[in-house]
Amino acid sequence: MKRRAFLKTTAIGTGMIAMGSRSDIFSMPGLTPANQTIGNKLPLWRGFNILDFFTVDRYISDKEKFLATEQDFKWMADWGFDFVRIPIAYPCYLNYDPAIGRNIYPEETVDFREEAIEAIEKVVYAANKYNLHVSLNLHRAPGFCINAHFHEPFNLWLDNEAQQAFYQHWDMWAKRFKNISPKLLSFDLVNEPCFKEDMNDQFSPSTPIPGEIYRKIAKGCLEVIHKYNADRLVIADGNHGGNLVIPELMDLPIGQSCRGYFPHYVSHYRASWVWKNPDDAPRPVWPGVINGKKFNRQVLEEFYQPWIDLVNQGVGVHCGECGCYKETPHDIFLAWFGDQLDILTSHNIGWGLWNFRGSFGLLDSERKDVDYEDWYGHKLDRKLLNILQQH
Repeated sequence: MKRRAFLKTTAIGTGMIAMGSRSDIFSMPGLTPANQTIGNKLPLWRGFNILDFFTVDRYISDKEKFLATEQDFKWMADWGFDFVRIPIAYPCYLNYDPAIGRNIYPEETVDFREEAIEAIEKVVYAANKYNLHVSLNLHRAPGFCINAHFHEPFNLWLDNEAQQAFYQHWDMWAKRFKNISPKLLSFDLVNEPCFKEDMNDQFSPSTPIPGEIYRKIAKGCLEVIHKYNADRLVIADGNHGGNLVIPELMDLPIGQSCRGYFPHYVSHYRASWVWKNPDDAPRPVWPGVINGKKFNRQVLEEFYQPWIDLVNQGVGVHCGECGCYKETPHDIFLAWFGDQLDILTSHNIGWGLWNFRGSFGLLDSERKDVDYEDWYGHKLDRKLLNILQQH
């Protein structure tokens, strides 16, 4: 269904809903006052995304691509960080195997595989061992992912069957982790929601999800999650790819997660999943003019103002992803990122760098213009670490 038909069918706007007092609605159950920040109902979590379960490939226990180790979590804790987000592509923990050469059937989207689920569970426990709060996120949910590369059999925003499958996933995870303290684990419902004209086309035009649809699905998740643990913290990523606040959720006990990728000219320079032809990407500067537009700290502050306003209205806010692809010149990345982190943390908004190891990361980013420090066989970006620790 095209966007115009979608909006006509739902007959929904995305305006602000009426809301009452926020004093008791989002009280962060399970988190003591000592763990809370002044002015933000969410703690100032600072840390990293790890990508062990990020791809749709079927989880195999001895596959070298699954690299997170207990040592990684120890380093994070030793360096002063307290947050790990685990973005998961749901096919990796199904019995369905993408390698069989056919598309997944709807009924296969809820056929869970115990071996893979246990592997995710072990990673959560390993991070918790070092007092790292874990945010478990469905980066790909049944019927939606902001990235293509896997053929979804239905649409999360349009099809009831997809929504019921989505609830079943969160029911499974909520039951699995029902006894873990909310101090150590939260659930991030779905990564960077948006409505794409073609769910299975990476470069299909996208628009925000009509707020009533997002609200309906978020409430459905809340019901199954809180059935097992009424104190479990739930996070909703901002609308339209994580960029827009969600007024329709403000009266619900749900935190909201923004993104640290503005402007994409800086954060995703030459990234192949953003640019059909990476050579078309204009060279970034900071501050300065890119593609005819002026960018500086003031523009960045204006971008985050709606999120700051949300904090001031009593909604917990965290930046679940931030960072910069390896092709952006290092000095420009650090200048931009320093401004971004300063704006976020000055308003008690925590963040999670995408990623710990890899092309956006602190370790082994493969940047060509960094004088790396050897760190137990890994390449450490010490300048980046210093900026992270300062914020």
